[in-house]
Amino acid sequence: DGRLRFSRQSVVYKSSKTGKVDSISAPELSLAQWRRVCFGHGIKLATSSGHVYKYDGFKDSDFERISAFFKANYKVELTEKDMCVKGWNWGTAKFSGPLLSFDINDSPAFEIPLANVSQCTTGKNEVTVEFHQNDDAEVSLMEMRFYVPPTTGDDGTDPVEVFSQNVLSRADVIQATGDAVCIFKELQCLTPRGRYDIRIYPTFLHLHGKTFDYKIPYTTVLRLFLLPHKDQRQMFFVISLDPPIKQGQTRYHFLILLFSKDEDVSLTLNMSEEEVERRFDGKLNKNMSGSLYEMVSRVMKALVNRKITVPGNFQGHSGAQCITCSYKASSGLLYPLERGFIYVHKPPVHLRFEEISCVNFARGTTTTRSFDFEIETKQGNQYTFSSIEREEYGKLFDFVNAKKLSIKNRGLKEEIKAKDGYSDSDEDEHDAYLERMKEEGKIREEGDSEGDSDESFNPGEEEDDIAEEYDSNASESDSEAEDGESEDEGKKKKVEKKPKKAVKEKKERKPRKEKKAKDAGAPKRPMSAYMLWLNSSRERIKAENPGISVTEISKKAGEMWKQLDRGRREEWEKKAEEAKRQYDKAVKEYKESGRGAAASAGKEKKKKGGKAEEKRKSAAEKEREKGGNESFKSKEFISSEESSSESEHDKGKKRKVKSGEEGPPWHSSAII
Repeated sequence: DGRLRFSRQSVVYKSSKTGKVDSISAPELSLAQWRRVCFGHGIKLATSSGHVYKYDGFKDSDFERISAFFKANYKVELTEKDMCVKGWNWGTAKFSGPLLSFDINDSPAFEIPLANVSQCTTGKNEVTVEFHQNDDAEVSLMEMRFYVPPTTGDDGTDPVEVFSQNVLSRADVIQATGDAVCIFKELQCLTPRGRYDIRIYPTFLHLHGKTFDYKIPYTTVLRLFLLPHKDQRQMFFVISLDPPIKQGQTRYHFLILLFSKDEDVSLTLNMSEEEVERRFDGKLNKNMSGSLYEMVSRVMKALVNRKITVPGNFQGHSGAQCITCSYKASSGLLYPLERGFIYVHKPPVHLRFEEISCVNFARGTTTTRSFDFEIETKQGNQYTFSSIEREEYGKLFDFVNAKKLSIKNRGLKEEIKAKDGYSDSDEDEHDAYLERMKEEGKIREEGDSEGDSDESFNPGEEEDDIAEEYDSNASESDSEAEDGESEDEGKKKKVEKKPKKAVKEKKERKPRKEKKAKDAGAPKRPMSAYMLWLNSSRERIKAENPGISVTEISKKAGEMWKQLDRGRREEWEKKAEEAKRQYDKAVKEYKESGRGAAASAGKEKKKKGGKAEEKRKSAAEKEREKGGNESFKSKEFISSEESSSESEHDKGKKRKVKSGEEGPPWHSSAII
């Protein structure tokens, strides 16, 4: 995916994923074709230098506009070219520039960009073409075989060899021919890990290690970075690659070299002085000397012809141009650059400001001495850089703010300022969670100290009047009252618990509101315009998209409804209005007939009656249980009860009166 812009001077395409820019100047354009492709339409552009560019994703309606623009500004006719869709597998192979076109009756069936070819081998009457694996695609075309009929050419050449030579002359098959411009021995490489000899050739870079060899064409180099280490004694040299170098299933999007600042080298290029001057235009000299990292970066800059990115004006709390942090449980360094962020080294991450949606400052999960820096991209990916020292917060926040990046929790800055920033002591900070837990602990302790939480089960007795030793309202004895200043009293006072705190009475919960009973006979509510349209279009959507799920149908329908023209939408809205009028009319008639009110009133009455009956039943059962327990008392128990203290007798009377009023006659006589 990317953005294609047609201007009067050039055609510019910028990739959304890598930020790589392809620019074709207007005078270079020699051919423009409009073609039908898999999804929609595409444009094929060819330049006078032999390069071919193809862009897809156009609509049929775009043809007239683009054709007129090309004719007016580029003086090139946008011609329509039909592809052959017969499905035949024999035809004519034509080599035109960097493309192999397989034509059937002068119409192309398919085209192969020869730059994607990794190897070409020949057999008897057969040519096998192998391709580079595409990591962005779920399925990759790895190999294609062409059968070449056994005919001899006019000059006696073998057609299989001619075919193979045509492919190899334009294919991306790197062959180490000639001498290297220069060689750097035993350089420390972090990604891929190991020590490698780096041989610099005019068109590619050769990494030669003990186990693996990598050949990197300069055309795959996107960017170069030179980054100082936090210790100020080492330097990182980072080469960004697209497509990446591959080792089995592993992909290396970055080549990271680590240099010591103290390491110097004298370098002599394997070229004459005139050739060096002519090729590099003063950027390099035949004999050079200096720091090793300077020599490598200087040679790479001249050969790749790309600028080297260095850290900008950012300076952290320690004075370094980077921040120590962790990414995916591995510690590394985050460099805020002028146009993005880069993290080294495992795994390396480069994020441009233009692909960042927003950033977020989050509190550290394990300790308050650090915080997390989260970056969310427009593609929906999230990168979390954790364990950043809190002293770095102010500098990083100001940098992000200056670059006008969207910050999710902007209010956090003011909150931290109010607390005087990230202080050195954790004790100074107010921890709301800790305070809440302390309060809950106090309430729990007070609840345990209350005596009324656990009661003995004595249905016929109330609380004893005897004061407990540790009760707050316990009355002191006469001797204690006289001897108020004695040591014993002092000891007892120490033993006594503090007066109980008034426990807040629990608020009575409000009774839940009864849900309105649904009236089965009432008219059904009408559908909205969208739902009416969806019901009529559902089968059509299923037919157009076989195997589509229910959720995908809803998503697809939503998009189609948005794109529906005004006239069609008004038609469905009128239908919805008509349905609403019919519904209102039906509801009015239903209410006037009295069916709705009578049904709801009957149900309500039934509910209330049922609840009252349940209450009466439960009260009667409780009284029976109470009476049942007392009716089994023996004569001895009754006589001993009568001879109890006066206060007990009074309580008994009160209880008897109550039971006589509420309970049945046999219950009260049994107690008497």
